[in-house]
Amino acid sequence: MSDASSTETGRRTGKNPGPRTGLRSRQKARLRHVPVTRRVAAWIAAVAHDPATSLRFVIGFAVVHALLWTIILTALKAAQDVHMDVAEAYAWGQKFLLGYGKHPPLAGWVAGVWFRIFPVTDWATYALAMTVAGTGLVICWLIAVRVVDHRRAMFMVAMLALYPVFTFKGFKYNPDLLQLVTLPLFVLAYLEAFQKRTVMSGIWLGLAAALALMTKYWVLTMIGAAGLASLLHPDRMRFWRSPAPWVAFAACFAGLLPHLWWLKQADFLPLIYADDVYGGRTFATTLRLASIYLAHNLGLLLLPVSFAAIALAWKLQWWRSLRRRGFIGEFIASARRPWVRGPNSGVFLTQARNIWIMQIIVALVPPIAAVAFGIYMKTDWGISLFFLVPLALIALPTLRVTQMALIRLMLMWLVFTLVMLLISPIIAAQTVRRDGDAGVPFAPKSEFAMQLTEAWRARFNRRWAVVAGTTEIGEPLTFYSPDHPAPLTPREVWASGLTSLEEAKQRGFIGICDTKDLELNKCEAWMAENAPNAERLDLTSRRYFHGKAGPAVKWKIWIVGPERPDEEDDK
Repeated sequence: MSDASSTETGRRTGKNPGPRTGLRSRQKARLRHVPVTRRVAAWIAAVAHDPATSLRFVIGFAVVHALLWTIILTALKAAQDVHMDVAEAYAWGQKFLLGYGKHPPLAGWVAGVWFRIFPVTDWATYALAMTVAGTGLVICWLIAVRVVDHRRAMFMVAMLALYPVFTFKGFKYNPDLLQLVTLPLFVLAYLEAFQKRTVMSGIWLGLAAALALMTKYWVLTMIGAAGLASLLHPDRMRFWRSPAPWVAFAACFAGLLPHLWWLKQADFLPLIYADDVYGGRTFATTLRLASIYLAHNLGLLLLPVSFAAIALAWKLQWWRSLRRRGFIGEFIASARRPWVRGPNSGVFLTQARNIWIMQIIVALVPPIAAVAFGIYMKTDWGISLFFLVPLALIALPTLRVTQMALIRLMLMWLVFTLVMLLISPIIAAQTVRRDGDAGVPFAPKSEFAMQLTEAWRARFNRRWAVVAGTTEIGEPLTFYSPDHPAPLTPREVWASGLTSLEEAKQRGFIGICDTKDLELNKCEAWMAENAPNAERLDLTSRRYFHGKAGPAVKWKIWIVGPERPDEEDDK
């Protein structure tokens, strides 16, 4: 019986006619000749494009990204202590309050939970920062699949993974970085509410807005942008006639009630802080700072946009075209290559319009408003406001994203990450040799924390409870001392609420003034007023890294013993 008749008989009887060994062997032979790299590339393209597997793939990619960049940042910052913002967030997390003076409480809560699971070490802070970044990547993908097809969504994730905010710039965990989770969550909830227009989607939108506001009030820029986008969108009446936006307002207010109660009890300290520190600047100053803000944040976007442009425009055997057309001709042809007119089923225009409008608003309105109202613009405020740029670009209907473009961009991410993994220890060593005497980044605060802890325990045989000093020194000592004393900042109106002057005097404290601080006289005056009978010390600390000596930092110390030294401090 022939193969064909055997197969037909098998179909009729329902029995397996047996393997067609000739065909299968030929298929296996052809597969053996396919390079492994092509097989891997084909697998990546398939799982990233398949709705059934793409979410798992993105989560896996985000986990790998977070792990690799945790290792890179740990090596890159090995000669430095953690940034004071990170130490401040750790200090907030020692108590779960409804607010911390300067900021709403979410950043402190997250740090508090994290460091109840992980040790209080430098690498754990970088792991926290990269966990935030990795979570942001996954949420941004969830946004993207509501705007573009799965291939474009993965392309956007690869762009974000090359965006310095998700790598180098994201090394310090603080409220600005945490917005890379809460703001994408808000945008995701807004897109869902705009599409479904149901009561439940409105509840989720309101709760997402409340969560974002519990991170930092700066998120009002994105919330306002979403409101304006809904008003400018062609489908605005369908959205505003639905229950979703009105339920969202109520849910947001309900979610914020505990914090609003704290805000009133604290006499609106975060607002006072913002006005005192960032308000009242001259037109010339704000114009200069706004220009720096825009230049800095647009400059950060150059890296992912450049990599994406190369991936999209790349042509096999490009050198032949270069010889035929010349450099200028090939450059023009490459720039035109990804652009094709006509309908594009890979872009969902209804939601794409929301993304375009929101990104334009949050990119332009804050610096313009800063100049108009005399507000100091920090470059870090842009960390959370430009994450939609890659999606806004990829959602352009005339742009075609091929399977090979996705593979190229992911390969660029892998090569870039592995190169950084190899050279990060070298960069750290070279930075110390070049800038080791510069001061603040290499100040030996971890060594100083151990010196003071030993001094306190030798005198009182109990836990060191309170450290009094500026944020630059107090919070790092809270982080690095094994006793983790509560920080008290002298003369600070917007105190964190972690301790008080009365509690410090009762439990005892160590006061610290940096001899290089520009406000040394004010620090010494506060110590003289509040610690007149303290024991005075002068200490010097220095760090060595790979045989290179860092700066010698001199500190003035005031040690105030507890009122009842015979009682053990359990707090």
